[in-house]
Amino acid sequence: MNIFKKLGSAAAMMLLATQVFAAEPTKLGIGLILATGPEAAWDATLMRDVESVAEAAPHGLDISYKNVNGVWGEEAGDAMELMARSGKYQIIWAHSSYSDQVKALQEKYPDVLFVVVGSGNEGLGGNAYWVYKRAHEPSYLLGVLAGRLTESDVVGVVGQFPSEDVNDQINSFFAGARSVNSDVKRKVAFIESWYDPAKAEQFTKAQIAAGADLTFQLVESFETCEKEKILCFGNYVDHGASAPKSVVASALISWTPDLNWIIDEWYDHAANGAPYEGNTKEHWFSMAEGGSSLSGYHDYETKLPDQLKEEIADLSKQIETGALDIPVDLSLPTSD
Repeated sequence: MNIFKKLGSAAAMMLLATQVFAAEPTKLGIGLILATGPEAAWDATLMRDVESVAEAAPHGLDISYKNVNGVWGEEAGDAMELMARSGKYQIIWAHSSYSDQVKALQEKYPDVLFVVVGSGNEGLGGNAYWVYKRAHEPSYLLGVLAGRLTESDVVGVVGQFPSEDVNDQINSFFAGARSVNSDVKRKVAFIESWYDPAKAEQFTKAQIAAGADLTFQLVESFETCEKEKILCFGNYVDHGASAPKSVVASALISWTPDLNWIIDEWYDHAANGAPYEGNTKEHWFSMAEGGSSLSGYHDYETKLPDQLKEEIADLSKQIETGALDIPVDLSLPTSD
């Protein structure tokens, strides 16, 4: 006998509702593989945004997360497999160039959604997604500030590695500076590390000795700027709050739209059986989409000319509306 006839229509509907409800996931575990750890802005911003997204509870999910810091190569692959095998982590977010490790695991754990982040990765597709972060648009705005504020016409940048998602920020910064001051001379240095305060200080001092009176600090050597009494600009987090004497403004990033996109993809798979369709080309969110922004000016709010602040506000609006397009320039930035 048909179960619906046996139970009656009302009971059958209740059974269906129970079955549908049971199929919808209520919990989500996210495992985070961090190249450095929360002391570095790249990782700190992710931790901040994972926490805020967990509090927002998309799809009504109870979200928990765990991070493993400073692992690479085989060690990173082992950490990912432990997370996947445990069954506690449905999303494994590997926050740097980890596509080799993910490639070795994705077919073995087809229901786990893997994420790799930034340059140096291979687009794998399937249950592997490639998240990118570009901060070239707010970096352009910082460059305009630098071009207007420099007195020596020598502007410096100290970066981590000459990778695509570092180069684009530096090139946009100088493009912004030269859009308002064609006399700007560039000083570019890379410390060849994602986090090394000693090298960051050394290279910053070298740029100052070469005449730079402003530096774009991708390596967070703000104390050096303060001691040497020069202005600087931060990236990824709002460094003006922690280093108000030296930082004029910062190019900010947010992982919130990326996290929501990935969680939506996982939820559709878990709740509806939709196949994973991981991207094979990098995926990033613009300023207009909430992926990046420009910070406030903090202590420099009253020190900057009103005309300059109005100029930056107008350019920001143009970028967000699409009236001003900031090209992505991945070429290797060099000193003049």
